[in-house]
Amino acid sequence: SATEQMERKLLTKRGSEEYKKRSQTIEPVFGQIKSCRGIDSFYGRELHAAKGEWNLICGTHNLLKLFAMTQAVRN
Repeated sequence: SATEQMERKLLTKRGSEEYKKRSQTIEPVFGQIKSCRGIDSFYGRELHAAKGEWNLICGTHNLLKLFAMTQAVRN
């Protein structure tokens, strides 16, 4: 299962070091999406619908970051 694979990965030194980076790289994005944008669930009930919705959420997150960076450069 996926849980067992993750447990095995965390037992290795490299795996645990990579997982520690998660709090600095991935988790802030989840927090921004959930709290700042108010997205805490999916509307689609099936997996393919949820994946499509997640892709849109991530795409808009990246576009907003890009827009903010271009505005900062202009000012």
